[in-house]
Amino acid sequence: MWCGKNPRPTGTGAERVGIAICTRVYGYGADDQPTNASSSRIFLYAFDLIELNGDDLRRDPLEVRKATLVSVLAKAGSGIRFNEHLEGDGPTVFAHACKMGLEGIVSKRKDSPYRSGRSPDWLKMKNLAAPAVKREAEEDWGK
Repeated sequence: MWCGKNPRPTGTGAERVGIAICTRVYGYGADDQPTNASSSRIFLYAFDLIELNGDDLRRDPLEVRKATLVSVLAKAGSGIRFNEHLEGDGPTVFAHACKMGLEGIVSKRKDSPYRSGRSPDWLKMKNLAAPAVKREAEEDWGK
């Protein structure tokens, strides 16, 4: 995951946008399933917007930040995609994510402001069988 500011505003003239965005990179194989293997089909998924044109959006509820992010991404290139927000039964969504081989899910209260670090409003559930999570655990154990 990457959360940070774009070092240069994007666009030209009136369209220039200064942005701080939270993203995750995923690669997809020929079967359209996420993969850790080298792939020519790499996409950047944006899931939160914390600053836009100098305006700090962290106090805004998640659902407002995501709506703003959708409008910003509508003007972006094809390499960046919006990470949809799913509402539903958490255990079912997590089980589906695990079947897809994803690292896990993050559950957030849609009315919550942005907070760095751990928060009772945001829960991260890791898929311990996912290669990236296994690699992360191995690296932590090696310290």
